Amino acid sequence: MKRLLFVLAATAAFSSYGGDQAAIDTEISVPVSVQEIALKSIEQYIVATGTVNSLSEITIKSEKSGDYRLQRNPATGRPFAFGDAVRKGQVVIRLANEEEENNIRIDSKKLHLETSKLEYEKQKSLYEKGGVTLKDFKDSERTYMDAEYDYENALLQLAKLKISPPFDGIITNLPYYTDGTRVDSGSDMVQVMDYGGLYLEVNMPGNDLGAVKPGADVRIMNYTVKDDTLAGRVSQVSTTLDPTTRSFKASILVDNPGHILRPGMFVKAEIIVARHDSVIVIPKEVILARQRGKTVFIVDKGAAQERVLVTGLENPSEIEVLEGLKAEERLVVKGFETLRNRSKVKVVR
Repeated sequence: MKRLLFVLAATAAFSSYGGDQAAIDTEISVPVSVQEIALKSIEQYIVATGTVNSLSEITIKSEKSGDYRLQRNPATGRPFAFGDAVRKGQVVIRLANEEEENNIRIDSKKLHLETSKLEYEKQKSLYEKGGVTLKDFKDSERTYMDAEYDYENALLQLAKLKISPPFDGIITNLPYYTDGTRVDSGSDMVQVMDYGGLYLEVNMPGNDLGAVKPGADVRIMNYTVKDDTLAGRVSQVSTTLDPTTRSFKASILVDNPGHILRPGMFVKAEIIVARHDSVIVIPKEVILARQRGKTVFIVDKGAAQERVLVTGLENPSEIEVLEGLKAEERLVVKGFETLRNRSKVKVVR
């Protein structure tokens, strides 16, 4: 009887212990979310900010006085206005000045050029046949050259009565004058910018001096223009530091198709200083700083396993893992904060 009671008591105790342990095991399973590790690319970049400026900009002033005549834009059928695109050499404004045109005598100079050219050709032919002296031939050549210079100079003087840009661009300023108003020499006529290409000058911390190099690719983003990232490249890098700010200057050329950015806009630049392809890359936010170093957790057979990492390239959101993880392992990306090595886990979405 005593032996039977002992066996029953032992059995009850064992059953009670096993049930409690099962309850504990169920209770301490930590819900986590996982992400399968895959190979991908990572770029290490340095962030800088600044204001973009146009590569080409000009304010054209009148070189002659004359009556103001704003021309029509063939593309719109109306007089030129702010924001209109203009081509190199396209006449935006004419200055009418009859006295200036009469003094230039363009028709007379053109006729003189034509007749002197005929005389030069005649004298050249005769000289080759021995019909005139070398002096006669050279005199006709000089007369022809003088006529050519006079005509070209007259064309240049007439061109000063036409206001046209020296490059393709956009009209960004067009001072208002009533049609026919007399405009003095030296007056502002029109401002034109070409911002199909922009440049950005940035100041960068001195410890990045060796990393930023001419030719480096750059991503350009504007804080007010969402989902539009433009391409740029570093064109120049200062080789010295400013002794006051301990920083250096870098210039960036920005491609601006469609004129998404406008001169004067404030932008963020991500200067790419390194890139690795087909490597293990994980979010930086899942890394825990422990005494052993940078650690993360993976899930294997229902339990968390702690891994110590050796890392490589990084940027503000991601980091390359050189040692400690393998492709296709399941990385814990949520619920890792309270985990310990070999903690029971339950994978949830």
